[in-house]
Amino acid sequence: MAPVPKGSGLLSIERRGEVAVVTLRRPEKRNALSVELREEIADAFGRLSGDDNVGCVVLTGAGPAFCAGMDTSQFGGDLDHRRKLVETSTVAFESVGECRRPIVAAINGPAIAGGFALALLCDLRIASDAAVFGYPELPRGIPPSYAAARAVLPATVAQDLCLTGRLVKADEAQKMGIVREVVRDDLMARALELAERIAALPRKAILETKRRTLLERRHLWGFLFEDEQRVFRRALIGPDADEEPERNGAAA
Repeated sequence: MAPVPKGSGLLSIERRGEVAVVTLRRPEKRNALSVELREEIADAFGRLSGDDNVGCVVLTGAGPAFCAGMDTSQFGGDLDHRRKLVETSTVAFESVGECRRPIVAAINGPAIAGGFALALLCDLRIASDAAVFGYPELPRGIPPSYAAARAVLPATVAQDLCLTGRLVKADEAQKMGIVREVVRDDLMARALELAERIAALPRKAILETKRRTLLERRHLWGFLFEDEQRVFRRALIGPDADEEPERNGAAA
């Protein structure tokens, strides 16, 4: 597979037949979601969503982590910057959560905070035995994304993770239904095997099934995502946030 460089090089897209492998490439920052990386995610998944040559997408991270969540070192700044923080977060998470192609998350290491939410927006999740999941931002006074958790997990599991902020390792995550399987040797080989199997199935049937999963998420949980988005806007922009236009979709 040959990587296709895009933007500032914080993300790569590799093609393996009808499978596209998207890799977050900020290993020195544990693939934390900077403004620039969020822009690249939005662009990549926006294009892949409508690409008729793509039957399935694999999302993974470079280095030892899948994604450490939002790059909080970029928080603050003037109003224009804070607006950009909100806008790029919204479009990045929406592009994954609303992608019309099935997405397999190959979780190679910690997927925490916004990185956990990002993984939950994918359709299928497989993990290495080094993976860790959870919302550790809660003890710092930051409410986690209950919407992303509840859209995938039973209420008791979502409430456990969101009200305690505890981290769970791969084997426990499998028992809780966060991941479908734990891979102890070659994670990417297994992810590609699964993605290629999906891509080889009748395309119209797969896309129709994905359309229904998106319809279910919007119908059942859309109001939760929208509420989290409003709270995020108010927290970053301030009292003027309610007067600005909002987007529907997945919250950061």
